[in-house]
Amino acid sequence: MALYECVFIARQDISGPQVETLTEEMANVIVQGGGTVSKKEYWGLRNISYRIKKNRKGHYVLLNIDAPSAAVKEMERQMFISEDVLRTLTVRVEELEEGPSAMMQAKSGREDRPRRGDGEDRPRRDFRGDREPRERRPEGGE
Repeated sequence: MALYECVFIARQDISGPQVETLTEEMANVIVQGGGTVSKKEYWGLRNISYRIKKNRKGHYVLLNIDAPSAAVKEMERQMFISEDVLRTLTVRVEELEEGPSAMMQAKSGREDRPRRGDGEDRPRRDFRGDREPRERRPEGGE
């Protein structure tokens, strides 16, 4: 059997539980075809770079699949029929990624950064970089 990564975007106006149900339906198609789904990651409701069928946002989901190509083709056919799926991309890979994907690692990395306004005791920088702000010149033009 071959290894695949599949990412699909679901419509913005369906709820989180509906996205989970849709993900389970696609995983069941793979299991019925003789394959396995090793990882299901919900990346959340994210902005889309351009409108797709009048949607500006979408629910992103990643599936790691170990299945024969017939099962993957059937899953893609089911996604194409579904009105809730806006886009899908399935790629054959040499090996499946262990642990969280890059998208999930990027989300956890944001929590480590300090928020704006936390460093109130730092000196203010002016637009020229690390230099201290210039003193104002008198209005007379000297």
